[in-house]
Amino acid sequence: MTRRAVTRQYPEHQPELPPRSRGVIALFEENCTVCMLCARECPDWCIYIDSHKETLPPAAPGGRERSRNVLDRFAIDFSLCMYCGICVEVCPFDALFWSPEFEYAETDIHDLTHERDRLREWMWTVPEPPPLDPSGDEPKEVAAARKAAERAAAEREAARREGV
Repeated sequence: MTRRAVTRQYPEHQPELPPRSRGVIALFEENCTVCMLCARECPDWCIYIDSHKETLPPAAPGGRERSRNVLDRFAIDFSLCMYCGICVEVCPFDALFWSPEFEYAETDIHDLTHERDRLREWMWTVPEPPPLDPSGDEPKEVAAARKAAERAAAEREAARREGV
């Protein structure tokens, strides 16, 4: 209250954003399995996803063919989005992230529907997650993966010893 207010002129002086601030939603396309959870849980219905099924040949002879979903279109209409973050929270495969980018204004409202190419560009502006608490428990997923790797290494060592 004892200092004068200072107005920072926006285009010349970029604002200092807090870490992990919400700007726009970024897509890590490689992790998207087209499960459609983000589109179903979105209260504004502003996420548009199109996909098709591809049949993969069997992994082993005599096996059965597998099918998988292939992402054709992933778009978010930011003129409808209310930036609640539900889509980011419900994504089980970590395909959606908050990017601190906020300069994506358009002169036409129809240009605010951003396709997957534009969403992918923002992925590289997503900050690194904060480090895990060193005094905390090891995540269950990491512990299970470590135990499986140790078990597989022990089995390989036992097989090598039997072969010698």
